[in-house]
Amino acid sequence: MRLFWRSGYEGVSIGDLTKEIGVAPPSLYAAFGSKAGLYREALDRYEEKFGSLDLCSVEKAPSLAEAVRTLLKGAVRAVTRPDRDGGCMISSGMIACHPDHAALARDAAARRDAMRERIAMALAPFATKGEARRLGRYLSAVLQGISIQARDGAAPIELQEIVEDVVSGIEARLHRDGRRR
Repeated sequence: MRLFWRSGYEGVSIGDLTKEIGVAPPSLYAAFGSKAGLYREALDRYEEKFGSLDLCSVEKAPSLAEAVRTLLKGAVRAVTRPDRDGGCMISSGMIACHPDHAALARDAAARRDAMRERIAMALAPFATKGEARRLGRYLSAVLQGISIQARDGAAPIELQEIVEDVVSGIEARLHRDGRRR
């Protein structure tokens, strides 16, 4: 998982994987079927261990602006932990790839879509269904940008500035629309 997280699918060879795992190529193929099979399992493990957002805290926030702040601050913490590789394996994984790996790219895109839908559902208490979906798409784009900047070495304080700018924009929009939430 960490090899794929650090180097992406195409940046990791079978040799890299077998060396890291400590098995011969036939054993890797017997266990996972293929490099793609191992990659999918690595994505599953990443989602299980590291890739979930704290959406319960988002839903419990007192306002939309605070829900967004909670979501984004949690993401900044997750993608900048010093004991992990930077960024999000799913947000930055398989954005571009060789055509032979299109099925893996579609799988990664489906995982990102599912994350966007979970964000929209968490924002449902604060917005209409259409607004929540729009915000889910917007915040997913922000999260992906934060992930990429974290991979590039941006400091948590720099990413936190993005969080506050996003929240300020949402607060301004709510004020303009005459809404308190």
